[in-house]
Amino acid sequence: MKKKKDEIHIDHFRQRGVLGLYVFLRFSVIAILILEILHGNWNNAFLCILTLGLFLLPVVLDKKFNIELPTVLEIIILLFIYAAEILGEIQNFYGIFKSWDTMLHTINGFIMAAIGFSLIDILNNSDRFHINLTPIFVALVAFCFSMTIGVLWEFFEYGMDVVTKTDMQKDRIVSTISTTMLTEDNEELVIDNIEKTTIDGLINGEKKEIVIENGYLDIGIHDTIKDLIVNCIGAIAFSFIGYFYILGRNNGSFIKQFIPLLKRSKKIEELAEGNTKNQNIEINKTNISNGETVKRKRGRPRKNPLNENVETKTKSTRGRKPNVSKKNVNSKNTKNTSKSNKSNINNKKSLNNKK
Repeated sequence: MKKKKDEIHIDHFRQRGVLGLYVFLRFSVIAILILEILHGNWNNAFLCILTLGLFLLPVVLDKKFNIELPTVLEIIILLFIYAAEILGEIQNFYGIFKSWDTMLHTINGFIMAAIGFSLIDILNNSDRFHINLTPIFVALVAFCFSMTIGVLWEFFEYGMDVVTKTDMQKDRIVSTISTTMLTEDNEELVIDNIEKTTIDGLINGEKKEIVIENGYLDIGIHDTIKDLIVNCIGAIAFSFIGYFYILGRNNGSFIKQFIPLLKRSKKIEELAEGNTKNQNIEINKTNISNGETVKRKRGRPRKNPLNENVETKTKSTRGRKPNVSKKNVNSKNTKNTSKSNKSNINNKKSLNNKK
């Protein structure tokens, strides 16, 4: 069963022209997974397993839901998964490159809008569902779908930070805060130019004091809002692309590289191919039979219909006694008797004249 599944995955990526990229990314993730297990980093090992599962997302969309991703969009999805989980989380690209998280959330908004747009566009053109949305509403639904996925992802990050004590909502140091917790009359208090923050707490069971220079440690609020803003930018960008794609569906090869499409299942294609083969066989048979009939007609001399009637009559009378009915015999006898009577009358008249 595993060999068959692997063959299906390899065949899919080979047909899409991204087999080399898929093999490289998959083997690198497996190598990192082995190293993380040897070092006992189980959180990173879980991220590697999650990445291997997410790599199969294009295959699931293709085989289970009959949704075909364009090659360019499929490459973007594979690179996005690898950049987010392996490079971002495990290799700490989020800390090394400050704009890494911003870039990935922008791409996420773009990709999720493409998926949401394709789902609505497929339903809009389906015969099973009575949906007929205008291009502006399709683009709006794609935007809302992308933002919903973005919000759910932020829920996931918050849950991972609370439950497993990770730092998916990246902290940052801010030098200005506004709060009502430090006042008695519930008025906003603005503190600017924070020089340092002192934290007293337990680290691995030991009481320690940590001093944060040049500001206050934010615990992910700015990161969450910033992620949603750039997700919104990516969703808006693709919504505009999708809107103009519907207006001129047959134009624009660039836009089609980002639009997933619904394809017919293999069974339907096989049935269609079988029907076309049967139709071709029947057409060939009819052509052959028509050719034989034409050859036969060409080989025979043309006949006059009058001669054919005469020939049929002569053929029917050959070798047979003439069938004379009683009516015909009686009619002939009456004619003969009438002729004899006339001759007798004429003879009597001639005798009388002589006397």
